[in-house]
Amino acid sequence: MLRNIPPILSPELLKIMCEMGHGDTIVLADANYPAASGAKRLVRLDGIEVTDLLDAMLPFFPLDIYVENPVSLMKPEPQDPTPKIWDDFSRIIKKWDEEKAFKEFELTPRMDFYENARNAYAIVQTGTTAHYANVYLKKGVL
Repeated sequence: MLRNIPPILSPELLKIMCEMGHGDTIVLADANYPAASGAKRLVRLDGIEVTDLLDAMLPFFPLDIYVENPVSLMKPEPQDPTPKIWDDFSRIIKKWDEEKAFKEFELTPRMDFYENARNAYAIVQTGTTAHYANVYLKKGVL
């Protein structure tokens, strides 16, 4: 057991976060995301909300200051509204972004997001059922 580590961060996820280097990426995916078919490393956190996971990870996870947008979201299809959960993502990221790396979300078309995720270090599948609740994070340096 360790102190002050949120129990939402599983040993497997903590190991992955530690192994990742500068520029590596991780996807926090909603329950609808096709994670099993495209992940190099898959962590399942089915009972966890993606916003809670993001809030638990970011105190330990520096964002990359050397790229324009270290946080990418899946761009909604034209007929879909802007997801309300994105406001929560923004609030959580700004709360923990000590490097001030985050300025705005990069919006990546759905098929490009899937392709980028296939190249990510890991995908973490959550139980969130909100649409477009997928976050692509690029790790920075301390």
